[in-house]
Amino acid sequence: MEQQTIRLSNEADLEQFAEELKTTLGSMPDLVFRSVGSSLIVYISGLADQQRIEREIVEPLSANHETEPFSIKTPSVQQTNNYQQTVQAILSGMAAVAICGRDQVILANLAAFPTRGVPEPHIETAVLGPQEAFSENLDTNIALIRRITKSEKLRMKVWHFGSVAHTEVRLLYFDQVAPGELVEELSKRLDGVHLEDILGSNYIAESIRDRPLSWFPTVQKTERPDVVANALMKGRVAVVVNNTPIALLFPFTFWNAFETVEDIYLSYSSATFLRWIRAYFILSALLLPSLYVAITTFHNEMLPTNLLLSIAASREASPFPALVEALIMESIFEAIREAIVRMPRVLVQAVSVVGALVIGQAIVQAGIVSIPMIIVVSITGIASLMIPHYETTFAIRILRIILLLMAGGLGFFGIALGLFFTQIYLTGLRSAGLPYLTPIAPFSWKSLKNLIIRQPFERP
Repeated sequence: MEQQTIRLSNEADLEQFAEELKTTLGSMPDLVFRSVGSSLIVYISGLADQQRIEREIVEPLSANHETEPFSIKTPSVQQTNNYQQTVQAILSGMAAVAICGRDQVILANLAAFPTRGVPEPHIETAVLGPQEAFSENLDTNIALIRRITKSEKLRMKVWHFGSVAHTEVRLLYFDQVAPGELVEELSKRLDGVHLEDILGSNYIAESIRDRPLSWFPTVQKTERPDVVANALMKGRVAVVVNNTPIALLFPFTFWNAFETVEDIYLSYSSATFLRWIRAYFILSALLLPSLYVAITTFHNEMLPTNLLLSIAASREASPFPALVEALIMESIFEAIREAIVRMPRVLVQAVSVVGALVIGQAIVQAGIVSIPMIIVVSITGIASLMIPHYETTFAIRILRIILLLMAGGLGFFGIALGLFFTQIYLTGLRSAGLPYLTPIAPFSWKSLKNLIIRQPFERP
């Protein structure tokens, strides 16, 4: 429709308005046009609550022969004479009420989208703490955050993106807690987003994160309201996107990736112990295959004689060098991991057994891969599962392959060289202006102490 202003001076205008809506929205079977006296009610049956429309709009208008707008009982209403706004409201689940003789359409918020309830977290699981996760409903997600914080300092900024989806995005922060320059920087980045349509939070994440081509994540993605609430109270900023159960948190440092939600629900001694265990196995997940390849290929003198002879005997039947063995096992393990993620849940256990037992035993009996290599890759795979942040696991896996190749070519020197360049790269990386390796680079003893030891909430 060319015109932007609605005119409803007489019955002919009302009929023309209905025809223009049919032209714009198409002759859809779920598009409802209902006449009540000299009024016209327009809504989409799958998006609007038809029982509430009957009770709060149809019945009052039928009883009031003058069809005054104040007879509508819906608590959330607005009036507009803008045609495009009316169309967008109908597509958003609102009911549009056009009254003959009034050049403004009443928009009643009676949306009733098909939604699921508050689900349990699937990725960030916790033995202790709340068992709630975000859903696809933006208002529900905001309500979950508000229920935890209950603070008058909570502030929001709103954006809408896309000419088709009109996705709503909200920036959440605590006034006088979050740094003003952080809020301003993220607001500026959101203002610069020009995506045509947004179907998930990752669209926003890649548009506003630092170095979007980096495989190290500079934005935290979480499905838990308590994680968002805790981050807001610490001065971080959250970005929540409609139609997605994932919230974004800024800034995000390298060390945040190894913190779990249970750190705040366990005692400080238990949380600290688990942090150390986690750090040990994360290092194992990164370095164990490359160390094994480097030692067995270039640095045999570092192994005790009995262990060296045992490894040599087990590798005697293998036709491949240690590097090729490691790459074969890494490829198989990655294939099993991806298959488990993609396949129906009823088949997960069967594939796990087949992958872990049948394939492993067959490879050993065929003499393709030695038993020590299977042990190393298995420990590495289990250790990788201890990384709390989902996207960081991909960065660790990519870096592990790079270090493995360098270890196969240069031994310990290749590993040291790879770690050296990785450190240089991470030192220059930032997340919303914050150095990625904070509090180590730049150094802050107070923050580092809390990173190593989870401080008790109340000191004796």
